[in-house]
Amino acid sequence: MATIGFIGLGNMGLPMAGNLVKKGHEVKGFDLVAANMEKAVGRGVKKAASAADAASAVDTIVTMLPAGKDTLAVWGGGMLQAAAPGTLIIDSSTIDVASARTAHMLAGAAKMLSLDAPVSGGVGGAEAATLTFMAGGAR
Repeated sequence: MATIGFIGLGNMGLPMAGNLVKKGHEVKGFDLVAANMEKAVGRGVKKAASAADAASAVDTIVTMLPAGKDTLAVWGGGMLQAAAPGTLIIDSSTIDVASARTAHMLAGAAKMLSLDAPVSGGVGGAEAATLTFMAGGAR
């Protein structure tokens, strides 16, 4: 199974990360909100000390953040530097097009693979593991 870094463990990210654990993946998670971290640990997510820690020594990184500015702050604030070249980064945040394009360019410059993959299905879909991903990225 894969080792996955998951950054953003709020209403959507928490159940998404928990479902990955249920499927047998090792998930290292990080969120700025301590209560979200406690809930994630309760679902089997390993606590990372920072976004960079969550991004180190993983196969894939998933970000699920509130806004484009948050995604860019995380991606440019140490996450990309901590990840190994070739790591797949999936941003499932619902953000503006300009921020998604900038994130993709940052990942490419860091020799990472990236997908813009917002989801549809809401919190209920996240809990039930029935989200629909709308993914786009380079070939």
